[in-house]
Amino acid sequence: MTAVIEVDGLTRRYGRLAAVDDATFTLEGNRIHGLLGRNGAGKTTLMQLLTGQEFASSGTIRVFGQSPVENAGVLQHVSFIKESQRYPEDFRPKHVLRSAPWFFENWDAEFAEQLVDDFRLPLNTRIKKLSRGQLSAIGVIVGLASRAPLTFFDEPYLGLDAVARQTFYDRLLEDYAEHPRTVVLSTHLIDEVANLLEHVLVIDQGRIIIDEDADTLRGSATTVVGTRSAVDAFVEGREILHRDGLGGLATVTVAGLDAKGRAAASAAGLELGPVSLQQLIIRLTNVSEKEFEHSA
Repeated sequence: MTAVIEVDGLTRRYGRLAAVDDATFTLEGNRIHGLLGRNGAGKTTLMQLLTGQEFASSGTIRVFGQSPVENAGVLQHVSFIKESQRYPEDFRPKHVLRSAPWFFENWDAEFAEQLVDDFRLPLNTRIKKLSRGQLSAIGVIVGLASRAPLTFFDEPYLGLDAVARQTFYDRLLEDYAEHPRTVVLSTHLIDEVANLLEHVLVIDQGRIIIDEDADTLRGSATTVVGTRSAVDAFVEGREILHRDGLGGLATVTVAGLDAKGRAAASAAGLELGPVSLQQLIIRLTNVSEKEFEHSA
């Protein structure tokens, strides 16, 4: 596939803080990419760099083969929807949707109308009178109906309730199947989006720590459960990502368990289980699940 985004040695510093630290990666076109990590990990800064809203301290960025900074030829093909999206207070949602075709040449007004119904968005209410969920709905409607060749969603759906978030995921997947484009989803709600993702980037303290196809990543770790002595004997010499224990039982997450290893575990009377994408990333970023879930 053709690379839509190419990043090499990208760093963005604010004084001594490296919000993005020596990032190098490539994102292929017509795929749904997940940009995952805790709040403050550098996700938003990275997307602002990729969309020309921030200047790199060092390194290079190529979007559609060119630098995005002050480049209208690139940015006209990009949609960046943020959780903190701002609109003029006296605007109404209908004004946002009417002006969208000025910025997005692939804008689908009929699809936008369908999404307005799906999210029950009141078109004539002033922006300043809308709830957080309704403001989020405006963002996801614009992001979906714009059908921009490169679309970034920086957690704009956080204000939506669980039902509305699922509606967003469903509409995204349905429309992506009919109108392929490159989508980057930034979120800490990893379990919710896991089945949508084809490729995963994980950023932690500004550094890219995972850059992997989602299917490969999903199968890269296994949970081993059994008596403490049997588990300890089995995992000796293996890469251990996490360990729990209760009484005489132990649960250990190990990396890279192949067919031979699985057979050996079975012969030792151990139970094997899958590791969710969220659990795997929590293990790799070395934080507790509670810390991760409350990081946004």
